[in-house]
Amino acid sequence: MKFNRKGFTLVEIMIVVAIIALLAVIAVPNLIKAREATQRSTCANNKRLISDAIDQWALATNQAGTAVPTDGDVAPYIKGGAVPTCKVGNAAYTLGGTVAAPVITCTSGVTDHNAASGS
Repeated sequence: MKFNRKGFTLVEIMIVVAIIALLAVIAVPNLIKAREATQRSTCANNKRLISDAIDQWALATNQAGTAVPTDGDVAPYIKGGAVPTCKVGNAAYTLGGTVAAPVITCTSGVTDHNAASGS
């Protein structure tokens, strides 16, 4: 007896769906962790960029021992002419401290986001 088989059985479709679900369960948490690590790294790099701009501002204006300047003073020393924002919620950075020891804080509110120091 010859069967004319066109298509897939329900069991075959269920097996394929189960395999796809298993791969998703494995992949999604790793993707989330990678995204968070990338955001922390980008934030730390932005802080270093701002810190370097503060140093350049201090050298150009001969104000090495003063308080940290405002965003507007630092912006010309950053490529693009603007202080970067954190990619998490488009949050700004707050500047404080002195030129010798700047304190640059991300205002995104993400836990562990300010652990990586930019200065």
